[in-house]
Amino acid sequence: MEVLLHEDLAALSDLDEQSLLESLSQRFRQDRIYTYIGDILVAINPFKYLPLYEKEVSESYKYHEKTKLPPHIFAVADRAYQSMLGRLATGPRNQCIVISGESGAGKTESTKLLLRQIMELCRANSQLEQQILQVNPLLEAFGNAQTVMNDNSSRFGKYIQLRFHNSSVKGAKINEYLLEKSRVVHQDEGERNFHIFYCMLAGISPEDKDMYGLLDPTQYRYLNGRYGSEDIVRKWGEKYSEVCNAMDMVGFEEQEKVDMMTILAGILSLGNIMFEPTETDALRVTDKSMGWLKATAGQFGVQEEELLRSLTCTLSVMRGEAIRRLHNQQQAEDARDSIAKVAYGRVFGWIVSKVNELLAPNVDFDVELSEIGILDIFGFENFAVNRFEQLCINLANEQLQYFFNHHIFLMEQNEYKEEGIEWESISFKDNKPILDLFLTKPIGILSLLDEQSAFPQASDRDFVDKLNSKFKSSPHYEVVRSHSPLFTVVHYAGKVQYNGLGFLEKNRDTIPASIRSLFINSVTPLLSLLFAATISRTGTLMPRKAKLMQKADDNFNSTRKQSVGAQFKHSLAVLMEKMFVASPHFVRCIKPNGSKLPDQVDNKIVMDQLRYNGLLETIRIRRDGFSWRPSFKEFAQRFNILLIKPDLPLTKESCMSILNTTEIHGWKCGSSRMFFKYWHQEELARLLERLGKAALVIQKDYRSLRCRRKYLSLLVEVHRQRQAQRERAEREAREEEEEKRREKELEEEMRRRLDMEQENKRPFSPPVPLPRKKKPQPQPRSTLPTATHLAPVPRPRNKQFEATPFDNLEVHIELAELVGQVGGEERARERSKKRKNTIRWFKETQARKVVHNGAFPCWFHGMITRRQAEDLMTDKPVGCFLIRVGQSREGYTLTYKGANRCRHFMIEMQSNGKYVILGEDKAHPSLPDLVQHHSQVGIKPFNELLSTPCGQTCDQNTDYEDLKGLDLLATANHGSPKSGEEGESTPDPVHLELQRLFLPPGQGPSLESQKPPVLRRISDRRHRAVAGGGEARGGSRGERGEGEEEEDETDHKSRSFPRLYPSIRLAMREIQQHFPDGQDQSPSISHSTTNPSWRRTDS
Repeated sequence: MEVLLHEDLAALSDLDEQSLLESLSQRFRQDRIYTYIGDILVAINPFKYLPLYEKEVSESYKYHEKTKLPPHIFAVADRAYQSMLGRLATGPRNQCIVISGESGAGKTESTKLLLRQIMELCRANSQLEQQILQVNPLLEAFGNAQTVMNDNSSRFGKYIQLRFHNSSVKGAKINEYLLEKSRVVHQDEGERNFHIFYCMLAGISPEDKDMYGLLDPTQYRYLNGRYGSEDIVRKWGEKYSEVCNAMDMVGFEEQEKVDMMTILAGILSLGNIMFEPTETDALRVTDKSMGWLKATAGQFGVQEEELLRSLTCTLSVMRGEAIRRLHNQQQAEDARDSIAKVAYGRVFGWIVSKVNELLAPNVDFDVELSEIGILDIFGFENFAVNRFEQLCINLANEQLQYFFNHHIFLMEQNEYKEEGIEWESISFKDNKPILDLFLTKPIGILSLLDEQSAFPQASDRDFVDKLNSKFKSSPHYEVVRSHSPLFTVVHYAGKVQYNGLGFLEKNRDTIPASIRSLFINSVTPLLSLLFAATISRTGTLMPRKAKLMQKADDNFNSTRKQSVGAQFKHSLAVLMEKMFVASPHFVRCIKPNGSKLPDQVDNKIVMDQLRYNGLLETIRIRRDGFSWRPSFKEFAQRFNILLIKPDLPLTKESCMSILNTTEIHGWKCGSSRMFFKYWHQEELARLLERLGKAALVIQKDYRSLRCRRKYLSLLVEVHRQRQAQRERAEREAREEEEEKRREKELEEEMRRRLDMEQENKRPFSPPVPLPRKKKPQPQPRSTLPTATHLAPVPRPRNKQFEATPFDNLEVHIELAELVGQVGGEERARERSKKRKNTIRWFKETQARKVVHNGAFPCWFHGMITRRQAEDLMTDKPVGCFLIRVGQSREGYTLTYKGANRCRHFMIEMQSNGKYVILGEDKAHPSLPDLVQHHSQVGIKPFNELLSTPCGQTCDQNTDYEDLKGLDLLATANHGSPKSGEEGESTPDPVHLELQRLFLPPGQGPSLESQKPPVLRRISDRRHRAVAGGGEARGGSRGERGEGEEEEDETDHKSRSFPRLYPSIRLAMREIQQHFPDGQDQSPSISHSTTNPSWRRTDS
C-alpha cells in the first residue's frame, strides 16, 4: 500500500508498467487525482466535482514547500510564479507551462485553474486580474464545441502569455492556433456546432431575437435541426449571460457586441439559403429561401442583389475583359458555406485581437517584463473519420511530444556525455522521424499539400496518390487500398487513418474576391473591418482600416498566398521558439475512460496513454537523472551568499566550496556546470530563505536601533526647545513686570509733583507733550486667527454654492494647510486641478446616468471626503451604504457600514462605460444596477449585502444645492417636452404603421441630433430580464408612472441596433408567412427533440 499511495513516483526504487498503472488507479479511486513524477505533474480527469479548489486550498499552496502538501495543480502555478521572480534556486527567468493529453483529459479545466491561482498569487489593487480571468469563458464560448470524445472540446489551440513587472501582472496576450472553421457548416453524428450559437439562441430575450432576426433553433440547417432539453437550454442561457459579462469586463463596446451578434445571426440565416436551377442554366434561390436571403443581406449589411450575384456566379477579369462564370448548384453551396466559415473565423480572430488590444501592458517601452506562458492546445484525436483538422491537431501534438522528449531525454542525456558524467543511457521513443514526415521540404506531407493546392485542376485523389508514391517505404506511413482517398500515419500515440476528401479546398481557404469586396463595403462597420484586415504569416487576424477599393483585390491576393498548412507550420515554429527559451513545467493529463463517467478506470485506455506519453521512461530519468544543470557562473552568482564572502570568484572551486558548507548530497560536478537532482533546488532555496530571514532580523534590529537613536535625539531637541521656550517666557514675563514697575514709578512721580505744586499754589505748567501715536490700522478678518500663515479663502459669490458636495469648507482648510507646508502650494494646486477635472467629468458624462426618475438616488452623496462618509455612518445599522464621487480620480467609492468598521470599495468605470467594484467579476451598465445586484449578491471577500441606503440629512430634498442643478439639467437634456402635445393633431395611422415597422422597438421618431453632444456620447444599455413579449409590456405601460415611461423611452433611444434593422424585420415577417405553424422549411432537417417550452408561438 505504501507503493500504491506514494505521492512522487520518481522516489520509488523499482517500478514497472503494471505497478505504475495500479498506483495511479488506486490514487484515483481515493480521489487523489494528482501525482508527481519528480517535477512533472500527472492529472487524471475525475469527471466530477471534487473539493480540491476552494479558497482555503488555494491559500495553503501560496509560497508552500512541495514536500509538506500533496500534489496539486496549484503547486505547479506557485512553482512557476516563484521561479519567474527568482525566489527558487534558479534566477529570474521566463516560464512556460505545457499541458498535454488526449481530447477529454481535462486540459482546458487545468488551464483555468492555473490562471486562477496565478492571479491569486499576484493579486494587486487592479481590475486587470479579473479581466484576464474573464478571457477563458469568452474564448470557450466561441472556440469550444461538443464532440464524441468531449462535451467541451477546444476546437482551437491557445498560448496565453501573462506579462509581469516585479510581482504584479501588467497585461496578457492570447495566441490562437487553427480554429476548426468547418464545424460551422458541418458536424458529424453526436457532435454540435460551436457553443456560442446555442448560448445566443437560449439567452437572448424575445425582443432581442426580433432585433437580430433569430427564429426557432430547429429551423437552422447549420445546427442540424437539433437543440436540447430544457435543462441544457437553461445552462446555455446562463452561459450566455457569462459571455456578455465577460465582454463587458474585458471592455467590448455595446455597438461592437450588437454587430458581432448580428453577424452570427447572419451566418445561421446564410445556411438556410437553398438554390435551384432554371431553364437558362442560371441558379435562383428557392421561394422558401428568399426570405432567408433578405435576412442574411440585412444582417450582413449588404445589398440583396449583390449577395445573390456573389453566390451564383464568379466574375474575373482577363486582358481587360470581364468574364462571368455561372456556378452550378454544388459550387453555389460551396460558396455559401465558404462565406460562413470565413466570416466566423474572422469574428473569432477579431475577438482575440480585441482582447490583446484591451489587455496589452500599459507600461513604458524600456520597462522589461517577465512572462509566464500557458499552453492549452487541442489533444490527440482519432475519430471514425479524420479530416484535415485532425491531421493538423495531431501534428501539433507530435510537436509537443518532441519538445517534451527533447527537454526531458535528448538534451539532458547529451549534456551528461559532454560533461563527462557517468550515465547509463535511457532509451525513449523519438518521434523526430514522424515530424520530418510532415515538415520536411520539399517532400513533406504539408509541402506536397501546398504543391497540389497550387494547381486548380488537382484533386484530393491526386494528392493522396502522390503521398503513396513518396512515402510507401516509410515505416510511419501506410498505404490504404480503397476507392476513397485514404492514407494512414503511424503517430507516436498510434495509427490514425485520414480521409483526404476536402484537404485541398481547406488548405486553400479562399473566397471569391467579389465576396470580399462586397463585405468590405458593408454598412456594418465590424464586418467591413474583418474583411479589410490582413492575415499574418501565423494566420493571425490583423485589423486595419479599409483602404481604397482599387487596391483591395491586390492586397487580398498578396495576403492569401500562404496556405492554411503553411500558416499552421509557421505558427508552430514560433510557438516552439518561445517555449525553448523559457523554463518549462509539464502537466500530463490522463483520461480514465472513454465514456466520460466518474470513478471508473479503463486499464487499457490508461495504459495506452502511459505508454505513448513515455511516463515510465520519464520516471526513470527523473529518478536517476539530474534535471537541474546550472553553469558554474550561474550557480556561484546565485549562492555565493552561503559562504558569506564578498567578491567570490565565479569558478568551479567556488561552487565546490559553497556545496561543502551544506549538507546536500547526490550532486555531481561536470567540466563546465553542476548537476543536481530535482529536489536539490528546494533544499538550496530553503538555505537561501534561512539566510533571508536572518537578514531580515538584522535589518529589523539595525533599523530599530537607528530609529531609537533618532527618536532620542528628537526627544532631546524637543526638551531643549521646551526649555528655551520656558526661559523665553520667563524672560518676557520679567521684562513685562519691570516695564509695569517703571510705569508705576513714573505715575507716582507725576502724582507727587502735582501734589507739591498744588501745595505751593504755583501756576500750573502742563507737562511736555509726548510724540503723537499713529492711528491704528483696521485688522483683516480671519476665520482662522491662530493660523497666520494660511492663504485667505475667497468668499463665495452666492449663498447657493456655500455647502455643495463640490465646494465645502473642509476641503479649503485642507488646501490651506497644504499651502502652509514646504512644497505644499504645488501639491494644493495639483489637488485642486484634479478636483476640478473630476467635477467636469461628472457633470459631462455621469449626471444623466445617476439621475433616476428626475432626481438623484438617496444613496448618492456627491463629492464628500472619506471622513465625512464615515461620520454619516456613525449611528447607522450594519449594511448601510452610500456612494460618493472620487476626489482625485474619475470614478466612485462605495462606503459600507460593516460589523466592526466602515469599508470603502473603489468603483471603476470601464472603457466601455460599465461599472464594476474593484475585485468583482460582474460589470454593470449603471450605478443603480450595481446597487440592485449587490443587494442580492454579496461583495467579496466578506459577502456583504447592501441593505440600507444612507439617505440625506434632509428628508424632503437633497442636502446639496449643487446636485439640484445637475438633476434638473440631466432631466432637461434627456426628457422630451410634454407641452404642446395636446394641441397637436392625431398622427396618420399609415405613418404610425410605417414607424412601427422601420423603427426599433420603443424608439420614437425624434432625431438623435436633438440631443446635446455630451449625451450622444454616452452609451447606456440596461440589462433587464424580459418576461413577456411586446404586447405584455404594452399592456402594463399604463400602470406605470410617467417617470418610468420616460426612462424606458430614453433607454431604448440609447440602445445599439443593427444597421439594417428594418430590412431584417421585414425578412423575418416574410419567413414567418411561409411557415405560419412554425414548421421547418427544409425536409433534410430532422426533429430529434421536442420543441422546448420557450419556443415562440407567433413564429
